[in-house]
Amino acid sequence: MIAGVGMDLVSLADFEQLLEPGSAFMTGTFTAAELSDHTATPVPQRLAARYAAKEAFLKAWSVARVGSPPALPSLDMREIEVRSDRWGRPELCVRGKAAAAVAESLGPVRVHLSLSHEPATAGAVVVLERVS
Repeated sequence: MIAGVGMDLVSLADFEQLLEPGSAFMTGTFTAAELSDHTATPVPQRLAARYAAKEAFLKAWSVARVGSPPALPSLDMREIEVRSDRWGRPELCVRGKAAAAVAESLGPVRVHLSLSHEPATAGAVVVLERVS
């Protein structure tokens, strides 16, 4: 059963201004693995798509909890990580306090992720599926 759907778009022109190496945004948003992932996709597009995935996940989780207060007072965005499997397919992994809060608020879920990027934008769609 679908618990929630989230979607986010990121403007590359605006996003690139945040990508100063070592900035609080970079170190507070992305894991070391996300920052060191070397793929054919240019770094700004790759990171913008991953940021969109994190935001899309938060939106899907929020939609799944409509009418309820936030599950956490604050969230470490690095607990939401986009990884690629050995064939390059993206997957979203939630760890730490975020994973515990998701499990407590929704029960077991499967996260479905789709990323896309063009020269000017990057986007992501997340679907949370309840599993039993």
